[in-house]
Amino acid sequence: MDIDSVKAIYADTAVSVREHGSIDDVDVDMLINVSFLDDEVARAWKIIPTEPIIVRLRFSLSQYLNGPAPSVEVFQPSNREGFSLGLQLQKVISSFVSQQWKYLSNEALTAQQKTRHTWFKPGGTIKRFRAGLGIISPMSKSSGQEHVLKVKMIGPELKVNRLMNRTMAYTIKNTRGELLTYTTNGKRVAVSTVKSPAHITTKQLIELLFSSQAFIHCKSAPTLQHGFLVQVMKYAEQRIPTLNEYCVVCDERHVFQYASMLKPAVCSRELCVFSFYTLGVMAGAAEEVSNGAEVVDLLVAMCRAALESSRKSIIFEPYPSVVDPYNPKSLAFSPKKKSYDRLQKALDSIMTIREMTQGPYSSIKKQMDTIDPLAHPLLQWITSSNRSHIVKLPLNRQLKFMHTPHQFLLTSSPPAKEARFRDARKLHGSTFAFHGSHIENWHSILRNGLVNASCTKLQLHGAAYGKGVYLSPVSGVSYGYSGMGKGQHHVTTKQELVERYNRINTIQQERQGQSRFLQSRNLNCIALCEVITSKDLQKHGDTWVCPISDHVCTRFFFVYENGQVGDADINTQDIRIEQEIIRVIGTKPI
Repeated sequence: MDIDSVKAIYADTAVSVREHGSIDDVDVDMLINVSFLDDEVARAWKIIPTEPIIVRLRFSLSQYLNGPAPSVEVFQPSNREGFSLGLQLQKVISSFVSQQWKYLSNEALTAQQKTRHTWFKPGGTIKRFRAGLGIISPMSKSSGQEHVLKVKMIGPELKVNRLMNRTMAYTIKNTRGELLTYTTNGKRVAVSTVKSPAHITTKQLIELLFSSQAFIHCKSAPTLQHGFLVQVMKYAEQRIPTLNEYCVVCDERHVFQYASMLKPAVCSRELCVFSFYTLGVMAGAAEEVSNGAEVVDLLVAMCRAALESSRKSIIFEPYPSVVDPYNPKSLAFSPKKKSYDRLQKALDSIMTIREMTQGPYSSIKKQMDTIDPLAHPLLQWITSSNRSHIVKLPLNRQLKFMHTPHQFLLTSSPPAKEARFRDARKLHGSTFAFHGSHIENWHSILRNGLVNASCTKLQLHGAAYGKGVYLSPVSGVSYGYSGMGKGQHHVTTKQELVERYNRINTIQQERQGQSRFLQSRNLNCIALCEVITSKDLQKHGDTWVCPISDHVCTRFFFVYENGQVGDADINTQDIRIEQEIIRVIGTKPI
């Protein structure tokens, strides 16, 4: 009956069974569709979005729910190597199954499903409920259309007038409340909180209901009304979009100082750090160097800039948590006992990324271990703690007007924030603007997000136009802020930047184009962001202030060496510049 329920709600191909009669076992493979993930999120999480994630449960063939709890395996058939997210999801589902198992039995499930069937008889509870609400919710297995099966109210009161007409009026009295709903493919979503009375169309309400950012209460257990297998599938679908919000070891919600980030990570609890190291998840430095050496080069440079800053006690956050390779029960580097000098020694012992790409990684690691046994563990931490997705742009996708070979796509927004950003973009539109911040700040930004630092200890410059993320459509304005730090408190004027640009750019462009790795420790950087053009965006000439962090998403990152700067007159409001940015991104803002 459980198998039939999966096929009825999802598809015949959503589940497969393989019996092992000789050992009284049966494998049930449930296929979780992950095509709902954005391409950038899928790449950052190392998921193949066109291939389902398989959750394999091994039960007792003769006893099923009356037997021992099933073992759990999670994988993608073509993506078994390096699928660390699968390990996290496997741990999550194993814990869920273990918690639910004590309440399960074949008899209890059969009784509950019989009760459920009476709900759908003529005159039953569902019919009376629908009649009272005045809504008929059709059921469909189509993955292309999502119809509402059930709407549950938690907290606020909802006044509905003329629901089936073109518009409806509603009032949310408790702004902390949430609306939850299920769709026919088993996805549970929540309706965003609305703070004031408003009128919206029915179509807009439906779009709101199914908005992909609504993943509230993702850890609550779905109903058993369709059987245990459907319950597990629904739970997996609830958890996948928010895995980045939880520690990969203990599955507790991250306590972020500023904002949630894109990539899943371990929390700061020491027991989790030890487990993370023991599981071997951090052993991905070799793969990172192999597949993205330029990015690792950049991460090390950012770490160095933060560590060598006079403001390191403020901006070098997070401080590394690194297990001692000679004593796996203690931390060699710990936020509770900071040693910047020892950290500097280990960082200086990391071989250049250029050298690492010129020989077998195993021999490179041995050389580093000989120089300093903490060098390689620190490199592992630098790569694994990065919570943003960074990709070096190939020459044919670079923005030529930025005049640097060191150009990167940079995505740091988690699925929920990116979904909120898309919704805001549909309502208000968006544009592009530069954000300048010294290279020493980016070690923290990649792990904590681009935040409103106004009136906090992180603020370096004045907040003349109030609190918010400071941006500019003109590159020269942001270049001034990116060159700040190390005791410099003079914002370079636009004319000074133009003169410096003309002087420095006598370097042959051909030579620049050949630069794969950073050649200098004297670095400046600038980010190009997409920003929502709502009334909240404050424009003061070429200085913009966005007080809502959710309305700013980083898209590009540019690095300049030895005082070199790009064109100071680039204006993102120039239609030619905007078109070139859109061409590189590949999608036009709506």
